[in-house]
Amino acid sequence: MRFMPRFTDGQPFPEPLGKIVCVGRNYAEHARELNNPVPSEPLLFIKPATAAVPLEQPVNAPFARGEVHYETELALLIGKELSHVTADEAERGIVGIGLALDLTLRDVQSRLKEKGHPWEVAKAFDSACPLSAFLPLAEAPDWASLAFTLEVNGEPRQQGCGSDMLFPVPALVAEMSRHFTLLPGDVVLTGTPAGVGPLERGATLHFTLAGGLEVTTRVVE
Repeated sequence: MRFMPRFTDGQPFPEPLGKIVCVGRNYAEHARELNNPVPSEPLLFIKPATAAVPLEQPVNAPFARGEVHYETELALLIGKELSHVTADEAERGIVGIGLALDLTLRDVQSRLKEKGHPWEVAKAFDSACPLSAFLPLAEAPDWASLAFTLEVNGEPRQQGCGSDMLFPVPALVAEMSRHFTLLPGDVVLTGTPAGVGPLERGATLHFTLAGGLEVTTRVVE
């Protein structure tokens, strides 16, 4: 069954989830914590729709394949076709904001990077992208002030703010639209702040997003 995006007010989005367009290293401190260079332009990649599962469900991570890292990200729901658009047009095409857990097979990714190989298998596997419901947007918010957090077993692990993004939301979505036509039902992930780390079996994860979104879930033992 295709993943159907939904809003926090209970209304379903009329289109099934399409692709998930992601950006790597959009927070300088996160790039540095993994000993990666800070990019001068967005590093884009795609997760397929099969990577998406509801964030509210228990997180079933593929621990048998090595260390699995959590990466909390602001997620954007696209509501209209966007291709080669301006930043202003990109803003008008976003109809919802939510949260995503970008799961990464870190051991697998490291081996692939050492060989200079693509690393989609470390980022785009089935269930690699738990997604929350989306807060509906009637107009563009103050992207710089949007803040989100992750606590693991009650301890703060990640705190992100739009003002810390290397590539702000409107410009980022416009740049993505130059390479991939964004369609209604597509989701954009905007990068993760510092504080990523390995998932712990049985851990409780608590997410918040300014504007009234909170999600609590657990990692499968």
